Amino acid sequence: MDGYRHRIMDVLLKKKLEAKGAVLIEGPKWCGKTTTAEQIAVSKVMLARTDVKNNFRSLLEIDTDAALAGAPPMLIDEWQTVPKLWDAVRYTVDQRRKMGQFILTGSSVPDKDAEQEIEHSGTGRFAWLTMRPMSLFESGESNGSVSLGDLFVTSKNILGKNSLLLKDIAFLICRGGWPMAIDLPEEAALEQAFDYYDAVTKEDITKVNGIKRASEKVQRLMRAYARHQGTQASIATLKEDLKSNDMGTIDDDTIASYLDALRKIFVVEDMPAWNPNLRSKTAIRTTNTRYFVDPSIATAALGIGPADLINDLNTMGFLFETMCVRDLRVYAEALNGKVYHFRDKKGLECDAVIHLRNGQYGLIEIKLGGETLINDGVETLNSLENQIDTIHMKAPAFKMILTATGDYAYRRPNDGTYIVPVGCLKP
Repeated sequence: MDGYRHRIMDVLLKKKLEAKGAVLIEGPKWCGKTTTAEQIAVSKVMLARTDVKNNFRSLLEIDTDAALAGAPPMLIDEWQTVPKLWDAVRYTVDQRRKMGQFILTGSSVPDKDAEQEIEHSGTGRFAWLTMRPMSLFESGESNGSVSLGDLFVTSKNILGKNSLLLKDIAFLICRGGWPMAIDLPEEAALEQAFDYYDAVTKEDITKVNGIKRASEKVQRLMRAYARHQGTQASIATLKEDLKSNDMGTIDDDTIASYLDALRKIFVVEDMPAWNPNLRSKTAIRTTNTRYFVDPSIATAALGIGPADLINDLNTMGFLFETMCVRDLRVYAEALNGKVYHFRDKKGLECDAVIHLRNGQYGLIEIKLGGETLINDGVETLNSLENQIDTIHMKAPAFKMILTATGDYAYRRPNDGTYIVPVGCLKP
């Protein structure tokens, strides 16, 4: 697939295999975990097939060495379906004392019963990678003329030309970053997200902890969740949304249980709060921000398409933010960084803070575009920068407005803020 030309995860996986005996790749179904692992694996066992899983489980109990005798790196796909594998792989890594022995992939977190079968954490033997749907750079829509990593290194003028229009962004939000959708005709590409949504609500979520969950309730909750992308909506808020927009309601415990199940199959990936040192004593809100792992899940849950977004720019703005957060997470992973959200009790808010392992960080506001929205974003970033206590922590490495539209990426001469269309960004 042409979209894999820029697959960032390929490089990360190779680095992890050089440093650890086993690497676990986690992420949602259909995001390309298996395909990426197969690029490097020499042997493989595909446990998604029931007959293979049953035979492998029996062999593992009888003769662990024979079960794990595949040439390294050995790929074991959907490992969590045979949870005893974890300790077997850990033990084998200890015995061989070599790096790059195993690649494990999983599209769900082991349930509580399975966790009881795992005796050791794997610390020191395993490296973890989180894989998400493809960023715009990986799928070829971003030209990569602006490197996020370079902005951490030096403050300099940039110039990148953007070719994506608002209608292109609307389509990309609805198509999502699913590898199988990248090279399809437009109508077929848009269907992939709806198929994913159907699979999650009708099948996948019922496999989490073996608990039967009502498909109709899951769909209603995902619609409510879609309406609150980029917010810190509480369970009470989601419950009220359900009451206002859907027939009937769902109790608090059920909402919490269903959200936990969606996290375990990597459909939901909330963003943690950033807690910097501030000059003032303003309290910081620590509630996580609500996001799907891909914006197309939200559009599928709401039953809308690109034309609907163009006709409702307010909704498009929230879902564009979800797409940008997906891309920033992919890029941050390549830079040994994490993405956070900031909001204080006075309402000062920053959409994304990329924090690197070395303590550097960048402040990012996400806007559809236009001079007014860009200026609003710059004002927000300047306000936050002025509150940061630079005696006790570093000053931000850069400030950026990440936009949907705009002809060029550039650096504002008066305040040094970068204005970057998402169609220009890469790690």
